[in-house]
Amino acid sequence: MTITITESAAKHVASQLQRRGKGVGLRLGVKTSGCSGLAYKLEFADETKPEDVVFSIHGVTVIVDPKSLPYLDGTELDFAREGLNEGFKFRNPNVKGECGCGESFNV
Repeated sequence: MTITITESAAKHVASQLQRRGKGVGLRLGVKTSGCSGLAYKLEFADETKPEDVVFSIHGVTVIVDPKSLPYLDGTELDFAREGLNEGFKFRNPNVKGECGCGESFNV
């Protein structure tokens, strides 16, 4: 099982971690939410747990809990700026459908 992030996403994460002044990486997961069932969860991690699955990509550590990993396997995390908007974009091959507002998905 694998998770990847683009160079653009890695640069953004590294920059934010440096600005924070602490943290070991980016924690990526899913939570039950929204009208389609699951939503992505992103947060900066200050530590890893023994059960975490850890990926090191473009010099950035991505941490995933084992319960989220099957839903995220093969996902690529990107960071894009489009006009005045910027944010992370998920390319998840496991997604079967998304809600109309784009906040949640199902597999």
